[in-house]
Amino acid sequence: MQVIAMHDVDDVDHWYSSAARAEFFEARGMKATPFRPPAGDGKTVAVLIEAPDMESLQAALATPEARVAEERDGVRVETIELFVDA
Repeated sequence: MQVIAMHDVDDVDHWYSSAARAEFFEARGMKATPFRPPAGDGKTVAVLIEAPDMESLQAALATPEARVAEERDGVRVETIELFVDA
């Protein structure tokens, strides 16, 4: 399934170039494609996540490893919104 996660970050360039996101999702059999504003304005970014199912994704996002990756990338966790294709 495909899920879009939108959230704010502290530094768009740092977040976009970070390997933490890909490492986290790939280790769990998922793929994450990052998106950023074309003009470089703002702090809102998005990730297209390809996951086997919503339960697997939610379980992965609830791990301490997810928190470490989010903190390293400057993700403002309270702003995360998920959108599904179902």
